[in-house]
Amino acid sequence: MKLCLEALYRNLVAGARLALFMPVRAADFRASPLDYALLVAFNFAVWIAAAALRTGMAGDFDSAALAIYFAGVPLVLATALAIAHLYGAPERLVLIAVGLTASDALFELVALVLPSLVAWTGYARTAVLLLLAWLWIVSLRAVIVCAGRERPQVLKGAAVVTAMIVIGFFAFPRTDVWLEPAEDEEPAPLAEERLFHLQGELIERALAAIERGRPGVRELYFVGFAPDASQDVFLHEMRFVRRLFEERYATAGRSIALVNSYDALEEFPIASMTNLERALRRVAERMNGDEDVLFLYLSAHGYEDHRLSAVQPPLELASLTPTALARSLQDAGIKWRVIVVSACYSGGYIEPLRDANSIVITASAEDRTSFGCETGRDFTYFGEAYFRDALARTRSFTQAFELAKAAVAKREAAEKLTPSLPQMWVGRALAAHLEQPADRPEK
Repeated sequence: MKLCLEALYRNLVAGARLALFMPVRAADFRASPLDYALLVAFNFAVWIAAAALRTGMAGDFDSAALAIYFAGVPLVLATALAIAHLYGAPERLVLIAVGLTASDALFELVALVLPSLVAWTGYARTAVLLLLAWLWIVSLRAVIVCAGRERPQVLKGAAVVTAMIVIGFFAFPRTDVWLEPAEDEEPAPLAEERLFHLQGELIERALAAIERGRPGVRELYFVGFAPDASQDVFLHEMRFVRRLFEERYATAGRSIALVNSYDALEEFPIASMTNLERALRRVAERMNGDEDVLFLYLSAHGYEDHRLSAVQPPLELASLTPTALARSLQDAGIKWRVIVVSACYSGGYIEPLRDANSIVITASAEDRTSFGCETGRDFTYFGEAYFRDALARTRSFTQAFELAKAAVAKREAAEKLTPSLPQMWVGRALAAHLEQPADRPEK
């Protein structure tokens, strides 16, 4: 037993030297069928341990992975047999097999830290290619050390090694024997029957509560739309903004907020395209179209194609696009509107919505991201600068934008972020409509 363990130790040391491109000779390996079997058993144990470490010593045992792992053993033996035949040295078959296997434990340890390296660098494909290149070079070196460097045998051996790696990579892809533990996912709150049926009541009550405008008095109507339940910052910001408009712009009785969330499904109707269209139509019915102004506030994640994220499990919701919003406003027949879009790439909303009767304000340019939409925050960067801070200093929506734009730029510069470049379009007709006084509907 002692001799077997000593032979295993020598094979592991020789394999490490081989993989690290240190001097190594064929005589450094111990090559008997028993030595090879012991080396395979040790590498198997290392593979099991590495897989367990990757899952934090938890997870589920996948017995199917064992067959994939052990399929590599006959592949290595077949490779060693082919190389021994090419060199005309059948007595070296086991030695070549040991040389091709001796570095496996080191490769397994490198693979253990590879995910952390990939997460740090972000170059997953490059890391895999480098690992495969390293494996190919070390395997070729094992052939040269154990069988010799004679030509053309070494070139044929390189072809056989290449075939072994390609077959192993595509036909027998290595998989962990311990699978990541499945997360206990709580059912989506909206899947609960009571909450699901409550949604119909919420939207009906919210629509019914919208009051008619008073003739001869210019009033402001508020519609909020936060369609992403994945992060609570959108919910927190919407609560603040709606309360701000009710207190500062007297929109109580003339406001509706649609919000997707996990925690406020009894407070707000869900933010779906259907509910948004219904809200806009009801507001249009209640407004005095030639006098009253709609303030429409949208807040979510934004994509490069200018869609807003729509998340409310288990529902599959349509995303809002600039053209869809423009069409909904047109169909509703709302003449005067101030639209604020707080999202990445939200500058893409300006062109489809710009006209003489609109003010369109966005948190970023059409090709820039905005910041501050992390879970646990009360405001996004733009929402904080515009709604919390700037509108506390002025009632003017346009002046507040200039204040917020400067504050956001200063904060992004201090944090060394790529500038989001908030944008604004001001339609001449609406600017004139709001001049008495500027941007200030009467109470």
